[in-house]
Amino acid sequence: MRKFVIGILGAGFILGAGTYAFAEENGNGGLNFGQMKPMIEEMHPDLSTKEQKDMFESCHGKDGMMQQSGAESMMNNF
Repeated sequence: MRKFVIGILGAGFILGAGTYAFAEENGNGGLNFGQMKPMIEEMHPDLSTKEQKDMFESCHGKDGMMQQSGAESMMNNF
């Protein structure tokens, strides 16, 4: 009985971790310029595509000032 419970808990942990990793890999882990472009164009219609991409990279790039969770909530409110 003890081995059975440990096996069930172990399987649950492995499946839970796998589900989390899969969700992060399939789009819940961040936004890219293509996803944000329609919103950027609406908010900043006077910018060229290059200026929009530069702005996106400065905000959401490797060392960007905005966290991805904040960006996702902006997209959800749109």
